[in-house]
Amino acid sequence: MKGNVLVGQSGGPTAVINSSLAGVFKTAMERGFSKVYGMRYGIQGFMDGQYVDLSDHIKNELDLELLKRTPSAFLGTCRYKLPEIHEDKAVYERIFQLLDELDIEVFIYIGGNDSMDTIRKLFDYSLLTGAKQKFVGCPKTIDNDLAITDHTPGFGSAAKYIATSTKEIICDALGFNYKKKNVNIVEIMGRNAGWLTGSAALSRSEDCDGPDLIYLPEVPFDIQGFVAKVKDLLEKKDVVVAVVSEGIKTAEGKYVCEYASDSTTKDAFGHIQMTGTAAYLASVVKNELGCKTRAVELSTLQRAAAHLASKIDVDEAFNVGGATVKAADEGSSGVMVVIDRVSDDPYQSATGVYDVHRIANDEKVVPRKWINKDGNYVTEEFLDYVRPLIQGQYTPMMVEGLPRHLTMNLKNYDWKVQKR
Repeated sequence: MKGNVLVGQSGGPTAVINSSLAGVFKTAMERGFSKVYGMRYGIQGFMDGQYVDLSDHIKNELDLELLKRTPSAFLGTCRYKLPEIHEDKAVYERIFQLLDELDIEVFIYIGGNDSMDTIRKLFDYSLLTGAKQKFVGCPKTIDNDLAITDHTPGFGSAAKYIATSTKEIICDALGFNYKKKNVNIVEIMGRNAGWLTGSAALSRSEDCDGPDLIYLPEVPFDIQGFVAKVKDLLEKKDVVVAVVSEGIKTAEGKYVCEYASDSTTKDAFGHIQMTGTAAYLASVVKNELGCKTRAVELSTLQRAAAHLASKIDVDEAFNVGGATVKAADEGSSGVMVVIDRVSDDPYQSATGVYDVHRIANDEKVVPRKWINKDGNYVTEEFLDYVRPLIQGQYTPMMVEGLPRHLTMNLKNYDWKVQKR
């Protein structure tokens, strides 16, 4: 008889992260695993004994479909960096004690670069101790910066939301251009990778010219050069819309957002907290050019807009979740499931597995050849890469005019076994 599966979610959520969770749950049940436990708030919560039996919360196919349409991390998430094994062996002893007590056969972590670091460390410890568990990473990140995989679940839906929002921002700006000059600067997530920011160019279509300027972090950003470019555009038109990555840096290596807040706040993995890039640039343009400016920061909406999820993205996230269970059930460990692009027209993809050591703590950035010579827009090759990933709609289940989501009711939940 098979043991149990333990699954957790880590890092920033996406619009389809719960579709991967649904894929894990359904495939594990179909393959005869006894139970699927969900970590509450990732590995950090699990170490405190926080976990649930997912069968108590996903009771039928309707629940599964609602889960696939639910944003945020259904199980709760964390940003917790496991120490290296030699730094704190007790942490690993605690985790593996819990795994043994729960008869865990398969450990699955849904996340990005930092989450794959967790899979790497747990797998390495299992090799040292001869532990029975299999450890498999399930990719997730809107930033699309995981190595090896063609793209990551969550990116397509975020790109779709960004392109849609950019079109709407442009429409709004054009409605105010009578005898007035105005500049709109839109800030997009992505840290050191410009995949999301470049996706704003998808808004360029028959009914929209798209943004005038797009700046990715892969190219050094010149603040005065940006102001000069905006000034030149304002001599030819009344409305300028620029899209900038939150992670753009000057040639000296300083993030533009640091000029805005001079913040050195960092998370557990040493990542600087990025915000304020658009606001800072808008103030510079206003002060130097004297025109009306507006800063738009899409912020968490980029990863929470399940109502605008790409069907391709939802389906791939679900399939990737199932593939993690399949990989572990067939003997793989210390790997992450990857998406391979089979063809562009028609678009087709397949899943595979790859050594997590080659993925953890690496960053996949936009190739320089996919950014124009001036460094202020993306090429058609970039758009050809992204466009298939935003296709199709996954219609929300509407109740009284609003989307219905699956929620975890823990008000009367019995924590006697779970809490330690």
